Amino acid sequence: MTSSVWDDVVGQDRAVERLRRAAADPVHAYLLVGPHGSTVERAARAFAAMLLTGSDDAEGRDARLVMAGEHPDCREVERVGAAIDRDQAEWINEQAWLSPVEGTSKVMMLHEFHLLSEIAAGRLLKTVEEPPESTRFVILAESVPTSLVTIASRCVRVDFATIPDAVIRDRLIAEGVDQNLAEIVSAGAAGDLERARVLAGDPEVAERRAAFASVLETLDGSGRAALAFVDRVEQLIDRAAEPLKARQATEAADLQERIERVGARGSGRKQLEERHKRELRRFTTDELRSGLSAMAGAYRDAAVGERVSTADAARAVSAIQATISSLGRNANSTLALQRLVWSLPLP
Repeated sequence: MTSSVWDDVVGQDRAVERLRRAAADPVHAYLLVGPHGSTVERAARAFAAMLLTGSDDAEGRDARLVMAGEHPDCREVERVGAAIDRDQAEWINEQAWLSPVEGTSKVMMLHEFHLLSEIAAGRLLKTVEEPPESTRFVILAESVPTSLVTIASRCVRVDFATIPDAVIRDRLIAEGVDQNLAEIVSAGAAGDLERARVLAGDPEVAERRAAFASVLETLDGSGRAALAFVDRVEQLIDRAAEPLKARQATEAADLQERIERVGARGSGRKQLEERHKRELRRFTTDELRSGLSAMAGAYRDAAVGERVSTADAARAVSAIQATISSLGRNANSTLALQRLVWSLPLP
């Protein structure tokens, strides 16, 4: 059976159908909006492959290169700093106006476009709105902040939803993951299939959730116990990141091999290093959020079992939710955890 470029896009039937239809008569720009791990990145590459080849066959040379992020006429752009700034916007404009390398058309695929400065948005607006005839924009964003509203109005928007736990579970089982493990992993993946796959290769996933949920049994009100609790869960999270670090090491080695073969110019080394840092930071934050959610569940269960009062449980859950929110604002996670566990009520 012939494989399709859409095979790895999971739980997004409506979005896939829209993009399939769009590929037959494309316009100048598309904005794909969806959370990390919703397979929106795979969909963007699948769409780009169809724009360049006119087919969803994943086995042809051009499709394979697009899906691997290596096709010369599918230029993928990762942000260089904390946000896409004026200088990078000018570079994108220049690249958009270059002629295709191999064919008659090319795709500019812009990642993490929700991290776009106001100045950069102004510089990019005209090019995105009126690119050269040979260029199509495929823009990816997790949300549409104020800085992106004007550009978004010039694009066809296609939304991607968080993948339901049951869909992730079934996909993992189809990929050979044990059913019980797939149940645990899908519940802790927060709708992120990529994260679920990493967790599925981690034998300690259940232990980590249990460690967070054991807060009422572990803490005794002392600073020593609080520090030991934080140290334990952070060590477990560090070990959980090993499969991700191994994959990143392989990508770095592959890039180094290409540099040695063809030279370092335009190699994308800096972009790869920045992406790896973001991936590791995201994984750690997601693990903490998942663990803290298990901790909140432990307090709710304790209230039901009358081990703690309803008021104390509500206070604990409120503090846990505040800590979860702080993790998205680049808070020092170790200090945030320490402050939290010192403040939690105990039986």
